[in-house]
Amino acid sequence: MDAEAARLLGAGLAAIGVGMAALGVGNVFGSFLESALRNPAAADSQQGRLFIGFAAAELLGLLAFVVAMILLFVVG
Repeated sequence: MDAEAARLLGAGLAAIGVGMAALGVGNVFGSFLESALRNPAAADSQQGRLFIGFAAAELLGLLAFVVAMILLFVVG
């Protein structure tokens, strides 16, 4: 395998992380809504954790995107 093919393959694999981050964000919000509907009184106290989970999932997605862009446009 030549270097160009390995670079493109690595960028594609890093881009999978962006999709997984989208699934993670959906999971965070889905779990919050499920728990808020079961116990509406506790929803306000859990909202901070919702935003921390959202931020962590988005950070990992952005990091995967940056790695993919570095592999595509900087390396090589």
